[in-house]
Amino acid sequence: MPRPCIKRRIRGRPNSYYFKPAGIRIIELEETTLNMPEFEAIRFVDFKNIEQSKAAKQMQVSQPTLSRILTSARKKISDAIINGKAIKIQGGDYKMVQPTRKGAGRRAGRGRMGGFAAGPGGDCICPKCGATTTHQIGIPCNKQKCPKCQSLMTRR
Repeated sequence: MPRPCIKRRIRGRPNSYYFKPAGIRIIELEETTLNMPEFEAIRFVDFKNIEQSKAAKQMQVSQPTLSRILTSARKKISDAIINGKAIKIQGGDYKMVQPTRKGAGRRAGRGRMGGFAAGPGGDCICPKCGATTTHQIGIPCNKQKCPKCQSLMTRR
């Protein structure tokens, strides 16, 4: 029996979960699915220019495992670009963790509600229809439903 896969640690979420070539309708496109650990590997190594060994430590995987994840992600992205496919970011075996900040003490960076983005102000936005509402303090945006389409909101 194979060993169970260890959950990769993810610190960042994509701003958009779907990308498609311009001028082609979605129903006419093939999709390539990039999982969250692949997205995180690309974000660390290619976007943030973090060395693979340091990125592997942050994701709590070995460097060879990170290299395999990165190779898979790059292959999927290049396939989508070359063959005109849409890219969907979803799934994978991962665990979301709070971003760490250098020099932050035990209580530094945490708001009254315990999170990093739980402070007052801001808007909640619907990812489906784009409707916005004013953020209500103490109620996470992802627990509120859109007044127009009833889907869950996200924080802007």
